[in-house]
Amino acid sequence: MSATAVHSLWTTAAEPISKIDAPKIEYGQLAPTLIIVGAAIVGILVEAFVPRRSRYYVQMFVSVVAITAAFAAVVALAADGYGTTKAQIAAMGAIAVDGPALFLQGTILLAALVGLFTFAERRLDPVVHGNRVDSFAAQAAAVPGSESEKAAVKAGFTTTEVFPLLLFAVAGMLIFPAANDLLTLFVALEVLSLPLYLLCALARRKRLMSQEAAVKYFLLGAFASAFTLFGIALLYGYAGSMSYATIAQVVEGTVQDVNPALADTMGNDALLLIGAALLVMGLLFKVGAVPFHMWTPDVYQGAPTPVTGFMAAATKVAAFGALLRLLYVVLPGLRWDWRPVMWAVAIVTMLGGAIVAITQTDIKRLLAYSSIAHAGFILAGVIATTPDGVSSVLFYLAAYSFVTIGAFAVVTLVRDAGGEATHLSKWAGLGRRSPLVAAVFAVFLLAFAGIPLTSGFAGKFAVFKAAAEGGAAPLVVIGVISSAIAAFFYIRVIVLMFFSEPRPEGPTVAVPSPLTMTAIGVGVAVTLVLGVAPQYFLDLAGQAGVFVR
Repeated sequence: MSATAVHSLWTTAAEPISKIDAPKIEYGQLAPTLIIVGAAIVGILVEAFVPRRSRYYVQMFVSVVAITAAFAAVVALAADGYGTTKAQIAAMGAIAVDGPALFLQGTILLAALVGLFTFAERRLDPVVHGNRVDSFAAQAAAVPGSESEKAAVKAGFTTTEVFPLLLFAVAGMLIFPAANDLLTLFVALEVLSLPLYLLCALARRKRLMSQEAAVKYFLLGAFASAFTLFGIALLYGYAGSMSYATIAQVVEGTVQDVNPALADTMGNDALLLIGAALLVMGLLFKVGAVPFHMWTPDVYQGAPTPVTGFMAAATKVAAFGALLRLLYVVLPGLRWDWRPVMWAVAIVTMLGGAIVAITQTDIKRLLAYSSIAHAGFILAGVIATTPDGVSSVLFYLAAYSFVTIGAFAVVTLVRDAGGEATHLSKWAGLGRRSPLVAAVFAVFLLAFAGIPLTSGFAGKFAVFKAAAEGGAAPLVVIGVISSAIAAFFYIRVIVLMFFSEPRPEGPTVAVPSPLTMTAIGVGVAVTLVLGVAPQYFLDLAGQAGVFVR
């Protein structure tokens, strides 16, 4: 047998490969995300090369400049018409640049900036060995209570890595609601989740509880990611494409060119229904909807409070953005299948969050269950399947995120010898001891309860109105009942603060630096402005409510 014959056994004549097209990336339209990713990488280099004494200030500077620049880029894109007339798909079909994406990115960046101020707070804990300390562990790798941890505290170490971690999480959150194919969605999900798993484990006080919270969040988050990925695989098998637009066309039966390799499985409804269910399940886990909410109270309670505030606000905004895009852009043809399921989820989420919150004795757990109830209220707007539904959800998310960060920032101020005093009994009489802090917290609680003249009322009104007009009136009735139940425990905390006798050994209220004061001040301002004069922002959300496909 000749060498040529042997050679021809495993090779075959083929056409010469034509040149591979270079990817076409619209850097200007991706600027907000690119700025944040660049700053996060700079933050890692700062950790490697800048002396330990200066890192905190350098990281703080880099993070603030990056988030401000990214927000300016979002505003510039919106002003240039990318939210309305010029809305388009960028980065070779991976990212949508449209109204909802820009509105949510702006909200996430503002929430991240306010959250960053609470991360950087260093005046609340007493000075240790002559060093100011923040809410994060001196050395994350040290075993709690060990000699190495004591040495790190004594040396005045601080975990300044929290700043680049925050930026990486923000980068994932910016892409998550703008993703226009399933692969980009999954990558963004992982990029936003992994830094949060780490941040949850870094509390300076109650470190074991913090590490337990991180492990719970990581394990349950890994399960949810696996479900999401399996759903993506099934949807790919169903539609033969990762692209949102193509999947939507296959669902509606208007697709033109069928991939011959996938012709047998394409249009198999079992793949579609199971895949969509798994994918939506992964997103409902992120927003903390019942029955995928089990991680929320434990993680909110165990994580450092600045991280809890940032996570509760920004993750919800990003996840609801992704959920809206999935249901409105990819699966509108499947509306009759997903609406009844979402009805059920919204009802158990609203009622479950409100009823279980009544039994809570820890202020962070109470706010966690309150956030679950809010996820239910926002789902009512998602179910509306009208343009008003989209804009009401956008408005609610913007209003909710600042109230949440402000409320958790107030929680960091009430302290006793063991750190933050989160048990409700310790808040008794707080209004007499420090009336201003109690009054500010009362404003946030009233906003959560949806009392008129607060942003919470404007948001709930918009969402319920959209749901009623979208044919979900029974859902609105249940929403109003759960709001009434929820109002009970918010008012109970206000009564406890103002009408109970302060305990002699009760907690003190720490005087924060201007950073936390700014975070709380912005929260109060947004709450009152969106409550008293919401129309401009409702119009803004209305203009931003159209998805590009």
